[in-house]
Amino acid sequence: MNTAISISGLKALLPFLIMTAAAMVVMLGIAFRRDHRFTVLLTLAGLALGGGSLVFTPFAPDRYVTTLVLVDAFAGYYLALLFAAAFAVVCLSYSYLEIQGGHREEYYLLVLLAVLGAAVLAAATHFASFFLGIEILSVSLYGLTAYQRHRDQSVEAGVKYLILAAVSSAFILFGMALVYAEVGSMEFARIAIRAGAAGGALLGTGLVLIIVGLGFKLAVVPFHLWTPDVYEGAPAPVTAFIATVSKGAVFALVLRFFGNMDIRVGGALFLIFTIIAVASMFFGNLLALMQQNVKRVLAYSSISHIGYLLVTLLAAGPLRLNASAFYLAAYFVTTLGVFGVVTVLSTRDRDADKLDDYRGLAWRRPWLAGVFTAMLLSLAGIPLTAGFIAKFYLVAAGIGSALWLLVIVLIVNSAIGLFYYLRIIGAVYSMDGPPGPSMPISLSGSAALGGLTLALLWLGIYPGPFLALIGSLMQTAH
Repeated sequence: MNTAISISGLKALLPFLIMTAAAMVVMLGIAFRRDHRFTVLLTLAGLALGGGSLVFTPFAPDRYVTTLVLVDAFAGYYLALLFAAAFAVVCLSYSYLEIQGGHREEYYLLVLLAVLGAAVLAAATHFASFFLGIEILSVSLYGLTAYQRHRDQSVEAGVKYLILAAVSSAFILFGMALVYAEVGSMEFARIAIRAGAAGGALLGTGLVLIIVGLGFKLAVVPFHLWTPDVYEGAPAPVTAFIATVSKGAVFALVLRFFGNMDIRVGGALFLIFTIIAVASMFFGNLLALMQQNVKRVLAYSSISHIGYLLVTLLAAGPLRLNASAFYLAAYFVTTLGVFGVVTVLSTRDRDADKLDDYRGLAWRRPWLAGVFTAMLLSLAGIPLTAGFIAKFYLVAAGIGSALWLLVIVLIVNSAIGLFYYLRIIGAVYSMDGPPGPSMPISLSGSAALGGLTLALLWLGIYPGPFLALIGSLMQTAH
């Protein structure tokens, strides 16, 4: 393994360097001139340059930059996904923050720093980069969650996220210490080799503690208690960011760290992840059935979706990476679309998170209601949507590995989830909604929702080219 930073190594780090430079430029821009539109343009330019630099980044299976990061096709795919999602969040945030009071510009600095942390996670191959990435991401999310300081609910959500994220980081750090004490290395590859050779008690305990910490970050059962309160209290675009960029980066890390271990059927890690997956699917969907607040419904729904994704971690063969990559892309598009509708309907006083806010939406804003309906149907996994193709590949990966229990639980829970999605859709098309037209949607919000809708239709109706791209990228992934 070549650990020296050469010219090709610097080229491989280009997306990370651009995101760091973008955060610095935005910070200096705020210091010299407070202008919301100017700051948004700088942020979008930074994200576009970061995503565009991936075209010139030399991806290779052995493209290690020191021992800390591996910039291979796997990392490149998830970096592209994270940059695209953050771009959509910034577009949605502009109109949302325009109607809010106070300073708006620092919000975008926090977004760029959070994206940088998420990008480090997607390429991490060492405990040092793992912890650095997760802390940059988490600390940025503290500020984003509590950004609307004039709302008590937002501040409460920020404090809850701060406390629980700090606790989860402590679990991760202690787990890393135990693993290092047993293995004598902090590199993922060496840890995977030792875990496959039946390591000792310290290694097993350390891995369990790391799973607990990552469980908080992913909001899987039984580490999910913070999720509904934070989703409800955080600003709508921040909730979209947490549900997509944050969880997507952490799941990419989970695939990199645990995916290379020999998680055999009947082994301890296999049993732990199976219990978490089954519990997340059932608890997420059943608790969502009991909610009347749309953001809380989506919070519990996100728990079940991560449970679905864990099927790919437990599966064997190349299809598992393809299935997880496509599922995350479909999940990003639909989740951003749903929260995008919540964002554009929100006011200065509160977010549009009550079910009554959507009653009769089809008669007030037909186009917006159509977008919302398509996104919800995709989350439910209805045919001709991206969500259906994504769940089909999850089922195929599970069947290919004979994970019959997980496949049956996934199918049953998909049917359960359909009920609460249809309840929201029923409110959208009900006749007893508030009368009269609503305020028009901003240009940035319309562009973001339009792009997400086109992506949803493309992935649902003609996914072949995208699946072929994923297959070629994941073929060389570690």
